[in-house]
Amino acid sequence: MKARLLLAAFALAASPALAAPVEVTRFHTPDSITTLGRSAVAVIAAPGTDPSSLETRVWLQAVEAELAALRFGTATPGAADAVAEVRVEREVQRTERQRGPVSVGVGGSTGGWNSGVGLGVGFNLGGGPKARVYTRLVVTIRSRATGLSLWEGRAENVERQKAKEAAVDQAALRIAHALFSGFPRTSGATITVK
Repeated sequence: MKARLLLAAFALAASPALAAPVEVTRFHTPDSITTLGRSAVAVIAAPGTDPSSLETRVWLQAVEAELAALRFGTATPGAADAVAEVRVEREVQRTERQRGPVSVGVGGSTGGWNSGVGLGVGFNLGGGPKARVYTRLVVTIRSRATGLSLWEGRAENVERQKAKEAAVDQAALRIAHALFSGFPRTSGATITVK
């Protein structure tokens, strides 16, 4: 029986986990969405972001693909009606182990004919500190003529660092898709996209 429970625990730990949900919040006004229409949009890196970085280009391409799927036109920044500024923040966060890998418990009872001492040993099968990747994608679509923001959105996700969904190429596609899902959506509401 104990062997079966131990095997079940290992099987559960080894089973593939589902991708973590993405929390999305968007902001716009009815007038700004009317102004935006289905303009030609140039996708660029936000100020302070290196546009030539390989990682940045992956995110820019993911946003471009989502805008194209929504039937926005594409153009160079100088010829576009609007500009989508893309900013990405990614960091690895580690949670420290709360207790040691082995715990020992001792218990006993005395009195009457029955007395005894018990000893229990527990092993933490969870391993060491857990590393998670926090990702935040922020896209602001601005009018090229006025510089005013027409639509803003942010999407946040936390994945296990070792999960395939945490890799940049996987994360960019999934998080950008979540951000533009149901575009333009309700302004100010935070939704969870699985």
